[in-house]
Amino acid sequence: MTLGSMLGVGAWKQRLPRDADLLPGRDQPLPLHNIHHVSGRPLQGEFAGMEVVDVGLGCFWGAERKFWNLPGVYTTAVGYAGGGTPNPTYEEVCSGQTGHAEVVRVVYDPAQVDFTTVLKTFWESHDPTQGMRQGNDVGTQYRSAIYCRTQAQYEAALASRDAYQASLEASGYPPITTEIAYPAPAFYYAEDYHQQYLSKNPNGYCGLGGTGVSCAI
Repeated sequence: MTLGSMLGVGAWKQRLPRDADLLPGRDQPLPLHNIHHVSGRPLQGEFAGMEVVDVGLGCFWGAERKFWNLPGVYTTAVGYAGGGTPNPTYEEVCSGQTGHAEVVRVVYDPAQVDFTTVLKTFWESHDPTQGMRQGNDVGTQYRSAIYCRTQAQYEAALASRDAYQASLEASGYPPITTEIAYPAPAFYYAEDYHQQYLSKNPNGYCGLGGTGVSCAI
């Protein structure tokens, strides 16, 4: 009997699973329709001349819209990262037994938008002090995260966290809980119906909300 079965599904809402408790996943990626619903650009590819970062800021439906609307962003996609289960399904991620966060892959043109602007959008679009939740969405998959693909991104992310922490503290918020990692863990594309969800479903759920505190970076 695993710890999860002894304590129930709620056991996985506030802590990451141990390796022995991870779901096995699968060898093959989930099917992907490789066309962005808004821009018509590919979701997956080499993206020569572009830079890539994966960010988690709660439910990825609303989070992705924040970035596809940011000038200079070439394309976006939603997926799962930060855990140990290969090619997970949405249901598996929501079980809490994959260790993954819901994340947005942001592919941006550094000649049109700098990483500082990407980070500012990230920090101001959610509350990064809430641990394993975001608003009413509770679970490890909703944690705040920045998964960096270059050393420069990593250093910039850490510096921006420290700057925003000072602003948040001045406004009475607790410490930032955002996970910042380099090198970035594996990213697994989510199911087609999640990609650009709020473009396909304009009245769909969006629980995203920031603190109202400006990020001065």
